[in-house]
Amino acid sequence: MSDSLVIARRNLIRMTRIPEMVLFGLIQPVMFVILFTYVFGGSMKIGTTTDPDVYKNFLMAGIFAQTVTFATAGAGAGIADDMHKGLIDRFRSLPMARGAVLTGRTVADLVQTALTLLVLAIVALLVGWRPGYAEPTNFAKILGGFGLLLLLGYAFTWIGALIGLSVRTPEAATSGGLIWLFPVTFISSAFVDTSQMTPWLRHVADWNPFSATVQACRRLFGDPGVSQSGAWPMQHAVWASLIYSVLIIAVFRTLAVRKYRRAEG
Repeated sequence: MSDSLVIARRNLIRMTRIPEMVLFGLIQPVMFVILFTYVFGGSMKIGTTTDPDVYKNFLMAGIFAQTVTFATAGAGAGIADDMHKGLIDRFRSLPMARGAVLTGRTVADLVQTALTLLVLAIVALLVGWRPGYAEPTNFAKILGGFGLLLLLGYAFTWIGALIGLSVRTPEAATSGGLIWLFPVTFISSAFVDTSQMTPWLRHVADWNPFSATVQACRRLFGDPGVSQSGAWPMQHAVWASLIYSVLIIAVFRTLAVRKYRRAEG
């Protein structure tokens, strides 16, 4: 734990010295909020309505979830960059826990993701997102929703860490980190009502770990458009989100640490 916190501090200091990293990380999700809200707001059908206000509140849980998962590409690129520069070789030569380098990196990325979520939530409120729009909610449930989002983001960061250790350049890590994220985020309930999908695609979306977190957040935030699917992850979204995230962390942390130990740098 001590070694991991040292590495996390190192990465956080590095972020403050390269402020454009944080700035660009904030701009992209803000652009998504504005574009989806005002470009698609009057054309998307949620349930039986195309009311822009309904879609606006339906959308935000999906945008929040997309934002935390897209941090995966940055995590992979950062680790690949450290590998490329030989920094990982220096860490490997020190008397420290083997998993601390990766754990510290993912914790630092989690802090940056939390900052991005905070800014994004403020922007969402400014454009009209209102927790409790469809169903009553409370502050504890809202915090719980953001907690599930951060847990999902942390889980996906371990996938990014494995990708970063498996490629030779930061550019390849960025590309590899984004290619699989697009189908995961868009074949889901994040941006459209899955009842509008063809049956086979709807089943894929309903069992998508990303959809489980989006569904859980909509329930906790009191947002409209909660899926009425009979699939277990949609009916027990909070538990499904927790189980999916913990399993992803357990599997991909194990694989990433094993890959780190075998990496030649």
